[in-house]
Amino acid sequence: MPKNTKCRRISGLPRNFGFAPTDNVDEEALRLTFDEFETIRLLDAEGMTQEQCAAKMGVARTTVTAMYDNARKKIAKVLVEGRSLIISGGNVSFDISKGESINNKRKRRQ
Repeated sequence: MPKNTKCRRISGLPRNFGFAPTDNVDEEALRLTFDEFETIRLLDAEGMTQEQCAAKMGVARTTVTAMYDNARKKIAKVLVEGRSLIISGGNVSFDISKGESINNKRKRRQ
């Protein structure tokens, strides 16, 4: 029987829910879950450590490592094979304690 996944806290939804190469839109898309997206965002875009990311998402560091590895492999396939990417799903809850989402942060920076 599969293990139940712990709900992961994310800051908000991404601005874009998918990406597709202009010459290969019909290819079977890979799915990046919201929690995998959040892991990439926190570690690579925000520069957090895995420990900081785990604390922010409410999961163990080993869970962050596994999500990050899965996300990197999917992103690599998208880039190398020219496949489409869809961002959706995952066992997540929204961290609205600060009252702002990823989209609100991005708008302020522009």
